[in-house]
Amino acid sequence: MVGLFEDPTSRPLADRLRPQTLDQVVGQDHLVGENGPIGRMVRAQRLASMILWGTPGCGKTTIARLLADVTDLHFEPLSAIFSGVADLRKIFEKARERKAMGQGTLLFIDEIHRFNRAQQDSFLPYMEDGTIVLVGATTENPSFELNAALLSRSQVMVLKRIDEEGMDGLLIRAEQEMGFELPLTGEARQSVIAMADGDGRYLLNMAEELFTLPPGDALDTGDLATVIQKRAPIYDKGQEGHYNLISALHKSLRGSDCDAALYWLARMLAGGEDPNYIARRLLRFAVEDIGLADPNAMSQALHAWQSFERLGSPEGELALAQAVIYLGTAPKSNAAYAAYKSSVRSAKETGSLSPPMHILNAPTKMMKDLGYGKNYAYDHDAQDGFSGQNYFPDNMPRHNFYQPVERGFERDVKKRLLYWDKLRQERQKP
Repeated sequence: MVGLFEDPTSRPLADRLRPQTLDQVVGQDHLVGENGPIGRMVRAQRLASMILWGTPGCGKTTIARLLADVTDLHFEPLSAIFSGVADLRKIFEKARERKAMGQGTLLFIDEIHRFNRAQQDSFLPYMEDGTIVLVGATTENPSFELNAALLSRSQVMVLKRIDEEGMDGLLIRAEQEMGFELPLTGEARQSVIAMADGDGRYLLNMAEELFTLPPGDALDTGDLATVIQKRAPIYDKGQEGHYNLISALHKSLRGSDCDAALYWLARMLAGGEDPNYIARRLLRFAVEDIGLADPNAMSQALHAWQSFERLGSPEGELALAQAVIYLGTAPKSNAAYAAYKSSVRSAKETGSLSPPMHILNAPTKMMKDLGYGKNYAYDHDAQDGFSGQNYFPDNMPRHNFYQPVERGFERDVKKRLLYWDKLRQERQKP
């Protein structure tokens, strides 16, 4: 009798369908295909150390295992979550022994970003002398999580999220393995693919659950909710996904595409982002990218934030959505933002120049005798309420930091500035 753990059908479906050759890997032809960097390495039988960066379930571990097979390297897998320096030392020692006997070692480190800087540094001498070929897998941006020395000795390979066509191909393979089709309507099949969110392993685990259902009518999308738990969106509030989505929201607003901005807002909220963080960024956007083109934008963003604080979730999210629509459709100007940055640069360059004497107060007789406040023109007493005096430091040329645009309210502001500039030139003539 075949034992339970010797029966191939007792293995998880995702394991049984794990690719046996690189050309069976789904969705990563840009890397493992004939003209891809990994494909070229395999043909040349010269494997370089690499970091495989991609979302969960896109094939990182599978590719590492297959690389060891096709290059005759000893495959040494290790998880950075459960391993430390002692484990690494043992592996390096065994790798040295294999090298002495003419065999190389492919050291696969899953979740390599979990290793600290000192642990990452321990790989370097063994990578340099050829004792190991390092293949690290990570779901996090290597430029943030891995040190520069390790990155300089490795090639970063970016794996793509498996697209719908690739995911459907995985379901077809699963059906061929099982010998019958999934009990799903066409729309429900698409829903299952969408629920997997590009994760092939998760998709096959869902399929395996569906294959165990008793025979009956095909499930529709409504039936799926009672059979399969919906997968939470992949979104790490402390990592790159957080910054990517807030960048997408900000740039969609800047591009006056409120529909795209609403989508990214919904994505962030669905991923569990703190609505207060989003509200803060909307207020910053109102100041940085709209400014005086629509002075009411700041009030809208601030009121949305206050409304959320008073309403809470889920009602408060509607206030954020309203602010997104307002900000997305408002006229845009970064003139105030640019003016401030320019004035900061100028202040740093000019050092500690004193204000001109005529605009300094003279609270004591000595200061008055020294010329503080002498010849100051009180603007309210001047013609048109404008004296045209100089307010920059003496011997410092006048700067026009603020350059309003011809959009929204700033069009009116620009007219005022031009009017005052004309009066200033007239009244500063000798």
